Amino acid sequence: MLEVTPRPRSQPTVIAVIVFIVLLVAGIFYAKWDPYFHKAFTTAATHTLGASIISGTAASPPPPSLAAAWDYFLAYFQDIWIALIVGLVLGAGVQALLPRDWLLRVFGVAGARSALLAGVLALPSMMCTCCSAPMVVGMRRANVSNGAALAYWLGNPVLNPATIIFIGFVLGWNWALLRIIMGILLVVGAAWLGRREDMRDGVSAEALLDKLPPEEKEPPNRFIAWLRALWRLCIGLIPEYVVVVALLGLARAWLFPAMSPAIGGSILLLIGLAIAGTIFVIPTAGEVPIIQTLMGYGLGAGPAGALLMTLPAVSLPSIAMLGGGRAVSWKLLLNVSILVAIAGIVTGVVALSIGI
Repeated sequence: MLEVTPRPRSQPTVIAVIVFIVLLVAGIFYAKWDPYFHKAFTTAATHTLGASIISGTAASPPPPSLAAAWDYFLAYFQDIWIALIVGLVLGAGVQALLPRDWLLRVFGVAGARSALLAGVLALPSMMCTCCSAPMVVGMRRANVSNGAALAYWLGNPVLNPATIIFIGFVLGWNWALLRIIMGILLVVGAAWLGRREDMRDGVSAEALLDKLPPEEKEPPNRFIAWLRALWRLCIGLIPEYVVVVALLGLARAWLFPAMSPAIGGSILLLIGLAIAGTIFVIPTAGEVPIIQTLMGYGLGAGPAGALLMTLPAVSLPSIAMLGGGRAVSWKLLLNVSILVAIAGIVTGVVALSIGI
C-alpha cells in the first residue's frame, strides 16, 4: 500500500491543527455531548423523546400547504442549527486547517483501514445526516477516499451512541440491538460501495498529493483559507438545503399516510416507508418519537423497522448537499440510497420475523 511520506510541520500548521482540535471538541461538546447527556436521564425517566416532528401527536401529518412547509422547516431548523454551524465550521477546517498530506496518508488510500477509522471517528460526532454532510464535502475536497467519507457520513446518524441509548429507553433494548447490527452492516456496505468507486478511479494517495498546487499543500495563510472554504460551503450548500427541507415538509402527508391498525402491518407499507424514510429529513434521534407515535396508532413492527434504519441514514437534502457540492458522484449517491432503502426493508422483515 502506497503511503505519503510525512514532512516536518511548520509552526503555523501546528497552530492550525490545534485550533481545529479545539473547534472539534468544543463544537461537538456544545452541540451534542452536553445536551444528550442531560436528555438521556430525562428519557430514562419518561420513556419518551416528545412528539413526532412529522405529525406531532396525530396519526397523520398536516395536509400539504405552504404553512406545512414553513412549520416543518422552522421545527427542523430550531433542532439542528447549532450542529449545522458546527458541521460547516469543521468541514471548512478539514480542507484548510489540517495538513493535506496527513489526510491523504490516513484517509486517502482506498482501503478497509481508512474506512474503518473514519467509521470509528463518526461515533463521537453524533451528527445527523445533513449536519455531517459539510464535513464529508470538506473531506472529499481534501481528497479523502470515497470509502472513508461514506463510512463517516453513514456512521454519524446510524451508529450514533446517544440515539441508540434513546432507542433502548423508548422503544426497547431489542430495537437498540437491531439498530446496532443492521447499522454496522449498512455502514460497511456503504464503505464497500465507496471503496469500489475508489478502486475504479485507481489514483493513489501519492499521485493525488503530487497533483495538488503548492498553495493547497501548504497554504500561505491557513486561517484565510479556512474562512474562504467556510464561505464556499455556506453559499454552495445552504440555499438548496433550505429549499429541499421545506419541500419535504410540504410533502410529508404524501410520504407518510394516516396510520391505523388496518394498514400498520402491511408489506406494501413497509416498502413504502422504507422509500419515504430514505428521502425524508429529520433531526438527530427524530426517528424515535416518530416510530413511538405511529406505533401508538397501529404501526406494525415491520414498517417500524424500516423507519428505524432509513429515516436517520440519508435524506434528499443531504444527498443534494454532497452531489451539488461535487463531493460524491451522483451515481454513487444513488447506489448508497438504494442500499439504505434495501437495508430498511431487510430490517423491517427481520423485526417482523422475530416478533420484536
